[in-house]
Amino acid sequence: MKLLAAIFAALIVAIQYPLWFGKGGWLRVWDVDRQVAAQRATNAQREARNGALAAEVRDLKQGLEAVEERARYELGLVRHDEVFFQYAGQ
Repeated sequence: MKLLAAIFAALIVAIQYPLWFGKGGWLRVWDVDRQVAAQRATNAQREARNGALAAEVRDLKQGLEAVEERARYELGLVRHDEVFFQYAGQ
């Protein structure tokens, strides 16, 4: 009787092994699920960045205000009718 119980226990373990550790087992599913969640978070960040870049491109194509703002900020340009004051605070 003990031998029969041991054989059944061994069969149950043999059947359970692929379920947990096999190619499509639960551990692999949990790992892939974790990877999918991480990729979705990365995609959300990149979608937000792409949206901001698309808005900037649209502004640069449509209006001169964005071009002027960028020229003032990055190149330090001023108009011919403006006076530039620079204050060096401590």
